[in-house]
Amino acid sequence: MKIYRKTFLLTVLVLLLSGSLFAQEFKTHAVKQGETLESIAKQYKVSQESILKLNREIQRGGAVKANTILVIPVSGEPVTNVVSVHSLLQEITGKETAEKQKVPVGFYTHKTRRKETLYGISKKYKVSEDDLKRYNTELYSIQLKKGMELRIPKFRRETSKERQIDEADYEIYTVQPKETRWSIAHKYGITIDSLLVLNPVLSKTSNYIAGGQQLLLPKIGSEGTKVQNPQKFIWYTVPAKQTFYSLEKKFGIASKDIIALNPEIKERGGLKEGMVLRIPEKSSETAAGVTTENFIFYEVKAKETQFSLSRKLGIGYSELLALNPDLKDGLKEGMVLKLPKTQMGDFDVRNALILDKISLLDSIRSGNRAKLLFLLPFRLDRLNVNDKESTMLAIENRKDVNYSLGLYSGAMVALDSIAKLGVSVDVKTIDTQLDATHVRGVLQRENLNGVSAVFGPLEPKMLNEVAAQVASYNIPVIAPLADGAAQSPANVFFAMPSEKVLREQMLAYISRVKTDENIIIIADQKNKGIEQTLISKFPQAKTVDLKDDRTLSIDKLNQLFVLDRENWVFLETDQANLVYHVGSVLNSSISKDVKLRLFTTNKNKAFDAEVVSYSHLSNLRFTYPSASREVAANGFVAAYKKRFGAEPDAFAVRGFDLTMDILLKIAYKNDYIGATNSVGETSYTGNKFNFVKEFNAGYSNKGGYILGFDKMRIVEIKE
Repeated sequence: MKIYRKTFLLTVLVLLLSGSLFAQEFKTHAVKQGETLESIAKQYKVSQESILKLNREIQRGGAVKANTILVIPVSGEPVTNVVSVHSLLQEITGKETAEKQKVPVGFYTHKTRRKETLYGISKKYKVSEDDLKRYNTELYSIQLKKGMELRIPKFRRETSKERQIDEADYEIYTVQPKETRWSIAHKYGITIDSLLVLNPVLSKTSNYIAGGQQLLLPKIGSEGTKVQNPQKFIWYTVPAKQTFYSLEKKFGIASKDIIALNPEIKERGGLKEGMVLRIPEKSSETAAGVTTENFIFYEVKAKETQFSLSRKLGIGYSELLALNPDLKDGLKEGMVLKLPKTQMGDFDVRNALILDKISLLDSIRSGNRAKLLFLLPFRLDRLNVNDKESTMLAIENRKDVNYSLGLYSGAMVALDSIAKLGVSVDVKTIDTQLDATHVRGVLQRENLNGVSAVFGPLEPKMLNEVAAQVASYNIPVIAPLADGAAQSPANVFFAMPSEKVLREQMLAYISRVKTDENIIIIADQKNKGIEQTLISKFPQAKTVDLKDDRTLSIDKLNQLFVLDRENWVFLETDQANLVYHVGSVLNSSISKDVKLRLFTTNKNKAFDAEVVSYSHLSNLRFTYPSASREVAANGFVAAYKKRFGAEPDAFAVRGFDLTMDILLKIAYKNDYIGATNSVGETSYTGNKFNFVKEFNAGYSNKGGYILGFDKMRIVEIKE
């Protein structure tokens, strides 16, 4: 089996090399009169094929015109994919450097029509022709044609002095404990977008808000007068040719107060037809008490109806109206509604915000093109691939290489799968060599504009450095095997749920399913803290004292069992011998009268040791939390075996699932961070991802499984 696995890993390594996905250096060459492709190849000691791959406008056997600028790969290194040429094209054509370029906040998709020109498209979208070429690199070498799908960059608009927010129209509000962005927006009758416009200090990539934080919010009333209690509002849709004068007459409120309450008016350059305005009612009541302790919040989407909203939220419209009186004037896009905290429906809740359940597979937008950068320690600098035996030995002895090849092989299957769904992906792979200086240099030379996400690296210090380097481009960095760290960069996504997260999920599961079971806790000295956590959660639980911290008294244990109910035993340890001992004792105690079930809040390596009997664990219906689940025969497994001739290991499964998560979210929203914040939990072959932004840190994964033994099989336990 080990030989088979080594052969498989070597196959992946060869595919990596033949795939030509590694970073390298280039030169440019201006063709002189009389030069040929053959003479140029000889001059730089490279093959004609490698030049042709980088210069698609040249035909094999055709003449090379004088003054043509060619991209030449440095001799002796593989040819990179077209993504790597992008930065070179910028240098050749004299474009701005990456540091000086504006970074787009998103992209439109434009399908070209007959007789359209780059000039016309650039004027229509108010971008330069250079920007169009920069994000549609095929335009460097071919003419615009009918039916082409172009990515049109969206840039953040510069705010002129005339349109800046006048703070005299606003008041300073201090965030109270348990308040959220949605409760504050609801209290003041504004949308989340308005809140972000007024308070640019708030992150647009997370929903975090701190108690005690000061916010700028609309101040309604005569100049210099502060409204002590936030008001109720009606929602008004601006008709064609609406003026501020007619609004003042209609509602009896000064235009400056309307602008103060609706900062998007300044953002959009005045009143626009279809704009939804918040207009204060004359009578006002305090909205105090609207916090996450009592309510969850939902932001109304476009084209929603009373019927669709009631069905989605699981609540009658009359009940919804009683909670949200503003609804009497009709549903308006952007309204923030409150619901009881206990409300259940066809939705997910994150940080008190109701998220729609979205099928990413059904939400693909083919115009969204992903650009992925893989940073993994393949250690090609230490491997001699011409010596198969030494390469196999090196792979076997290096965990980082094993992990990298496993993750990347799964990612390769994901790239194949996403291509079949019509999603285009540009990929570049860099061997980090576990050398921070090498990676720093590569990223400094790399054109990072348009990169959707970085997969890796694995080493923690390098991960932080990479995240800092790409942060200015708003690029997420996904750590496939890490579970988070305090003070980590805000753009890092830790894909492994932590032990703490899994333990909390286990305790939540027990709390949901427990009725009158008799709980017994067995914990060694190292895990006494967990024992106290369990006792605080289940005060009636009984504890067992261990002899020498490794054995227990069978007689004393038998005295703790009850005959009329199930006995649930928690074992908290990282000692394999103690797992074996407790498993044996409990298995021998099972009888017609004594019903036993074994649990742990942390299934570590001790439970997988060779001395532990899986038969005993199965008899005890051993139940535990896990970051991943067993993978049954499915489409991924079949595709993996077809490509690599081997069963996927846990790293390959994680590589596939994580890459699919990245690509599907980008295909949905062209923004991994934005999609993550709006989609909620996603689940794939063997892993769940429920990324939540942590205070003063990156994103942690709150997704996990409850697994259990059932007749010698490990199954997912669903309530």
